[in-house]
Amino acid sequence: MNLKHQPMQAMPGWLNHSLMAVLFSVLVVWLLGITSAVQAAQAANTANSASAMAGAVTGTSAGNRGADYWRQVTRGESGYSTHRHDEAGVLINRSGEDWRLLRNDTIKTYGAWALGVTLVGLVLVYLLFGANKLDSPRSGRTVERWKRVDRYLHWTVAGLFIVLTITGLSILYGRHFLPELMGKGAFGSYMSLGKLLHNYLGVLFAILLVIMLVKWLANNLPTITDIQWFLQGGGMIKGKHPHAGYMNGGEKLWFWVLFLGGVVLMLSGLVLDFPAYFDNRDDFQLANLFHAVSALVLICGATAHAYIGSVGTEGALEGMTTGQVDETWAKQHHDLWYEQIKTDASEDKAND
Repeated sequence: MNLKHQPMQAMPGWLNHSLMAVLFSVLVVWLLGITSAVQAAQAANTANSASAMAGAVTGTSAGNRGADYWRQVTRGESGYSTHRHDEAGVLINRSGEDWRLLRNDTIKTYGAWALGVTLVGLVLVYLLFGANKLDSPRSGRTVERWKRVDRYLHWTVAGLFIVLTITGLSILYGRHFLPELMGKGAFGSYMSLGKLLHNYLGVLFAILLVIMLVKWLANNLPTITDIQWFLQGGGMIKGKHPHAGYMNGGEKLWFWVLFLGGVVLMLSGLVLDFPAYFDNRDDFQLANLFHAVSALVLICGATAHAYIGSVGTEGALEGMTTGQVDETWAKQHHDLWYEQIKTDASEDKAND
């Protein structure tokens, strides 16, 4: 353990709450704009489908034959093709239409609401309850929380995740509003670059994420203490802090969401990145849906994680920026871990 003073000047309360209120208003406007754009696109798709149905050829025998042929095509019936491929004789893939509707009508709509509710919810939590402050003054003595390699790994993965989030959400939602903001030419250039970044940085993100998850696995195995942590609301009850080891129950929950969601995200991303190894279009459609859902879940979770680890909990961010946390913070949030490092330090001193 080493001695270190890290004085911090708090932002005035009125200014802090004013900034959060402005942010809350911006987020509400953003949510309404996204959902309105998605709903408008859905209405346009419905109108286009109705127009196409109204334009069917009827009346003549040739028209009837054409209509019969078109019905066979739209049912996904296979015809003849000289190209040797399982789906070469199919002009319209029925599952592709199902995929389009599920992606555009369901995932995009509920995804936008999930993102908006997450952001607005976190702002409301801050405005109503404020940050989780230290119960006692800082001791001025710090203990090592994260080693340098862990911090570099964390921030590299986080940086890549932010880039992938921006490009991924642009791919999913961008066409609804970015062309109006940027112009169609600039939007096309941006999306071309964004797609390249998403495809190539996604592979690097997957490699580093696997390394990080494997490295941190031992500290995130569930214990009976974690159940007690959740039963006590993770310390939300005033004056009652649940016991926690190196990682508390909430941190472990986020680890396993990241673990499971990351596996789905990586596997589906590999299918989309390397289409030459997969022949069936259904594989790509399922991979696309799983990729979108897992990404949206992780984005919501990462947003909550970023809030709790920064402005939501006093002293938490210092551990991942400097590697050190104040003893007061360690005793309050991870008392079992703090007692263990004190015991280890005493044993090391006795052995010397």
